Amino acid sequence: MIYPMFALVLLTFFVGIRLGATRFANARSGRVKGGYYRLMQGDTPPDGELKLARNFSNLFEGPVLFYAFGAIVIAKNLAAPLPLALAWGYVALRAVHTAIHLGRNHPIHRFLAFLVSSILLLAMWGWLALVL
Repeated sequence: MIYPMFALVLLTFFVGIRLGATRFANARSGRVKGGYYRLMQGDTPPDGELKLARNFSNLFEGPVLFYAFGAIVIAKNLAAPLPLALAWGYVALRAVHTAIHLGRNHPIHRFLAFLVSSILLLAMWGWLALVL
């Protein structure tokens, strides 16, 4: 279970580092006033930065339930093929969601990736409820 959790951590850091680099570049080039980043007010960042910021925030919303699930599975020594497969599916769909969000950002495609990943997350918790 630790490997899918670690993969999602890597995705989160990847997006966070891209966001930081983008913000730095936008401030340095003057596209965004440097003071904007103190309170996130007084300017409007480019769409690319806004997409990165929103995606980064997304990676701290639903995934919190994923990390809690993984921690419980590890702590209770409940490793099994089904939850592991669901976990990898969840991580893969979060990566797909990120790729769509930061790419063409087609709302229906992004929503479908989000929806299916949420269903997998619910299935993980359902499995956990059954085995505990």
